[in-house]
Amino acid sequence: MTLPHFTGARSSPYTEGSEVSMRIRVNRLHALQLAWVVLFALMSAGAQSNPDRQNNNNDRPNNDRPSNNQPNSDRPSPAAPGADYSGMYSFLRDGEFVQLTVEDQGHVIGFVSRYADPEAEGGFLEHFFKSGRLDGSQLAFTTETVHGISFEFHGTVERGDGKSRGDEAYYVLKGTLVEDSTDAAKKTSSRSSEVALKSFPQDLAPPRAEKK
Repeated sequence: MTLPHFTGARSSPYTEGSEVSMRIRVNRLHALQLAWVVLFALMSAGAQSNPDRQNNNNDRPNNDRPSNNQPNSDRPSPAAPGADYSGMYSFLRDGEFVQLTVEDQGHVIGFVSRYADPEAEGGFLEHFFKSGRLDGSQLAFTTETVHGISFEFHGTVERGDGKSRGDEAYYVLKGTLVEDSTDAAKKTSSRSSEVALKSFPQDLAPPRAEKK
């Protein structure tokens, strides 16, 4: 018996399946290789940009660098305007004085210390400020009433003859001083005068303290 002769070879279904699987594996390998190339390029670009940012930060002046370690409490607070006027000033008689202190927002506190009697033998009385205000060089204060007497001052703070704060009259309070008094019969009267109250040398005790 003669067997039939085939002129072309037929491929096996198993062979075709192997070729398809091989192509899939090759395509996946190429995709993975491409992904690694892209990822490596992105990492290289990021590594180059970070030193630039770090160098930029290092090139900044120290004052321009952000700092979270400097608390606000370490920063010196600015002095209140007019605070240099604070101190002791002469009053109407030797041994009497005005103590004033300029605080924030132009608020002024202090007191007038004066003799309790004309003979200067009855000690001293302190008239604390009921109100006080400094606006630029304009000064005004009103004292509490003690033994029927209170004081009002309206004037300016000016430079005096003193060369430094260690000298007398470095500052002078020039203006009008009004003395209001009420007697035992509840009769009130006012007396005003122009005054120039000189600052004491800084850190110098008032004359009555020196006598102790």
